[in-house]
Amino acid sequence: MSADDDEDDYMNMTFQDAPPTTETSVQRAERLKRESRARGIIKSKAQLAQEEAAAREKALATSLLEDARAKKSKGLAMMAKMGFKGGGLGKKTEDGQGSGKAEPIKISIKDDRGGIGMESEKKRKLQEAAEEREIKSVKIDPLEYRERMREERENARLEAQLRAAQRTAERLDEEKTSTELSQNPLLLPPPSASSGEEASKSKSKPKTTSSRPLKSVPVIYRGLVRHREEKELERRKKHELEQSLSRLPTYENSEEEDDDDKMALGKDVNFSIAEDLDEEDEELEEFNALDLGTRLARLVMYLRERHRYCFWCKMAYPDAEMDGCPGITEEDHD
Repeated sequence: MSADDDEDDYMNMTFQDAPPTTETSVQRAERLKRESRARGIIKSKAQLAQEEAAAREKALATSLLEDARAKKSKGLAMMAKMGFKGGGLGKKTEDGQGSGKAEPIKISIKDDRGGIGMESEKKRKLQEAAEEREIKSVKIDPLEYRERMREERENARLEAQLRAAQRTAERLDEEKTSTELSQNPLLLPPPSASSGEEASKSKSKPKTTSSRPLKSVPVIYRGLVRHREEKELERRKKHELEQSLSRLPTYENSEEEDDDDKMALGKDVNFSIAEDLDEEDEELEEFNALDLGTRLARLVMYLRERHRYCFWCKMAYPDAEMDGCPGITEEDHD
């Protein structure tokens, strides 16, 4: 073969196809469209969390020693010269394996904003609350609790009936006293030296607390009167204190002030309190020491005997026989 034969035969040369371009303009346009559509899709929280978990698991499962950059690491080369080998941690055992953990510590994601130790504090409080509920449930018997609640409701009902009976007895006593005074003028107090104009003014004044001794009030509703006068005294003291703080310090001549001046200055001329309000009342204490049922029964009998009035029927009868009344107790009127 001659040297000419070694030369290429350009006439019979076949040319290989040129390698295709990496991406045509059409393909690039299609790719951009797909990417824009993918970016326009809003992923849900569940999908994002799933992708994050998958990426985290993949990163944790990949060893850093298998990375291509690890082979070029000078630090890793120095550790390898000192006997370091990948795949085991801790002290080497007889079989040459490490005694440490091969798997990394799992990551615990904290979603809330609570500080370190808050979870343990919550658990401790929940445990204490559960123990306290268990103790209470052991100590309180359901039957005993229901019985106690029934007694409280019954006492509240009797207390309301007692107050109503006391108000009724007081009203009937006042009406009977005013009727007796109007029928017998000799029982009226002696007339004062005031003129008729002053008498008319006194009639227009509001009725206030009586100044008669508390011990003259029947004991069955004396507690009601005493409580009302104590509240009135407290209200008057508070009112006088507010008035004294709001008024400017001026010279007051009480001798020259008439009833209208005193009323304008906030002074109640008809206000009076029982003199024995601060004294101890043994009779009232003994009456209040009785149970509610006994006190209510005594009030019912007082209304029947003195006024021929049945507290349960809510009406007064014309005679002492009280024909038509079913009985004395509340059960008789059911």
